[in-house]
Amino acid sequence: MKMASLQHKAQCVIWYGASKSVPTVQRKYQQKYGKPPPSQASIKSWFRKFKDTGSLSKFPRSARPRITRDTVVRIYEIFRRDPLTSVCGAARELKLPESTVRQVISSDFELHHYKESSENGKEKDTKKVRTEDFSSDAETKDGKKWNLKIVSWNVDGLRAWLEKDGMSVFEHENPDIVCLQETKCAIAKLPNDIKDINGYKSYFMSAKLDGYSGVGLISKLEPLVVTYGIKDKAHDDEGRCITAEYEKFYLVTVYVPNAGRKLVTLDKRMDWDPKFLKYLKDLDAKKPIIVCGDLNVAHNEIDLANPKANKKNAGFTKEERDSFTDLLSAGFVDSFRHLYPDATAKYTFWTYMMNCRAKNIGWRLDYFVLSERLVPQLCDSLIRDTLTGSDHCPITLLMHM
Repeated sequence: MKMASLQHKAQCVIWYGASKSVPTVQRKYQQKYGKPPPSQASIKSWFRKFKDTGSLSKFPRSARPRITRDTVVRIYEIFRRDPLTSVCGAARELKLPESTVRQVISSDFELHHYKESSENGKEKDTKKVRTEDFSSDAETKDGKKWNLKIVSWNVDGLRAWLEKDGMSVFEHENPDIVCLQETKCAIAKLPNDIKDINGYKSYFMSAKLDGYSGVGLISKLEPLVVTYGIKDKAHDDEGRCITAEYEKFYLVTVYVPNAGRKLVTLDKRMDWDPKFLKYLKDLDAKKPIIVCGDLNVAHNEIDLANPKANKKNAGFTKEERDSFTDLLSAGFVDSFRHLYPDATAKYTFWTYMMNCRAKNIGWRLDYFVLSERLVPQLCDSLIRDTLTGSDHCPITLLMHM
């Protein structure tokens, strides 16, 4: 049998640490890789080496997880039980540095961080070179070409996103407006790279708790007025919403509360939803609105890969889905589903664990929601799932305004 790759060994270690069952590991290995599984002796040998040393001896030095086997298993279990858990949330629950959680999940599952051996024995860099053309000739139904481009992206930590070349979205898209969610960065700590982008004005709102939540809006077009929050102190202390008023519309960027693992914050979410809806309706009475961001809900079964397994998990509970239905019933439109009602396997979020992004086991949690009267001006609503830098990908709206 051909020797297992480093990544396959790491995966077997995690499986065995979680199940303590060699047959389970062998079955998962065969299902995942379509190859004959390693022997019982090999699996136990790899696991002992990891348990004794805190790392597999052949891990690349820069990626070795210098932590105990128990810590790896605990991290794995959190993401297995709730795929929507953030790195920040897992670190807080386990009382670990975020860097440790990121190290484990990136070393074991994010294969593009490795240099793998090719068939001739030479190393090849598996990092993707982006060649996408993001130009578009999209038009409205009556033939008017788009003249406004808005990008929305949950960055899962602004500083980490910058280190992962997140700013390349400005080069790829040349957007008029960029909205960011889950920035996790106090205003005083914002990097200059994001505050001082040539040709743009930036607006940020952070949570009182540093390293949590937070949103940003970066715009070529100077808004008439910018407001922060939804006029509710408890929610506004978490830095969840910025509203920019432009001549013809309001733009609202939002990071909706997550119901949490085991739904521990579902009550907070259920308090948020009607208050946010009232806020939007009050704005919509003045001029049409565009809402964008991480709304933390997969509305219908078509919007996630495993609906049956997630009906009691945050983001797909009946309560959250019904709230989103209430939003649409109040005179608003999910722009992507309006244009692509039957498109499947179109997701904007993938858990870091279990190589879900590569296998496209994801959720559509990020939206552009429009006032109904803006639909005639809608040109396209796009999911940029080839752009990395976060556990979410950016989404793009093209409008004729």
